[in-house]
Amino acid sequence: MKKRVTGLGGFFFKTKDPDAIKKWYQQRLGLNTDAYGCTFWWHDDEGNRCSTQWSPFPEKTEYFKPSGKEFMMNFRVENLTELLKVLEEEGVTIVGEVEEYEYGKFGWILDPEGNKIELWEPIDSAFE
Repeated sequence: MKKRVTGLGGFFFKTKDPDAIKKWYQQRLGLNTDAYGCTFWWHDDEGNRCSTQWSPFPEKTEYFKPSGKEFMMNFRVENLTELLKVLEEEGVTIVGEVEEYEYGKFGWILDPEGNKIELWEPIDSAFE
């Protein structure tokens, strides 16, 4: 199996007022925010164009469940399906089913402390 994680795909956190917090980060730190937060563009070691998403979520979001934590990390991965099989064999808790979109595949796991981790296999053509 190739690399498991290839980069940080995103950092998501709960907040009382996502729009106000996006505006604060835009005004105070210069983040180029939109409806989803802010996308940071970068290139990996092989020169591939990559992104990392910073996104505030409403504090009552159910998206982080079953974790009760205030944040969720998203890691970029290679071959999500194979990785989830290996992780399951290693005793890692898999959450839900793989979901596919035009920009990639998503799967979820729990770390030993109950933090929900989103795994994302991007589709390269989505960034061209």
